[in-house]
Amino acid sequence: MKNILEKPARQKQIDYWTASASHDLTVAETLFQNGKYDWCLFLAHLVLEKTFKALYVQNIGKLAPRIHDLTRIADMAKIGLKEETLEFLDAVNTFNMSTRYPDEKFKFYKLCSLEFTENHFNQIKEIYKCLLQKITH
Repeated sequence: MKNILEKPARQKQIDYWTASASHDLTVAETLFQNGKYDWCLFLAHLVLEKTFKALYVQNIGKLAPRIHDLTRIADMAKIGLKEETLEFLDAVNTFNMSTRYPDEKFKFYKLCSLEFTENHFNQIKEIYKCLLQKITH
């Protein structure tokens, strides 16, 4: 099959994505503790994106796609997720876009109360933990 990574290169990519996701989670925690809720959720999206990309490399054996849509990456990585999780991930996708564009940024900032952010961030961390368990070393 074309573009399949050899095992050492595959593991290097998986390690890259998981280390980067772990770093971003630490930064997101700091942002949450400092009341920067919109940026906390933006980085939390990246945590999931990078973890899905590690699973894509593991399961498909190719370099991760250059996309940001969590549900699409999960589907491409052949990760069987419950419909309710996919719906939640679809909502989390908006965190990626809402911080990038000025017309959306202020609306998202106002939406990101302590309660909203804590609820979503906790769910993201639970999904992250479940995804990490699917990664074999």
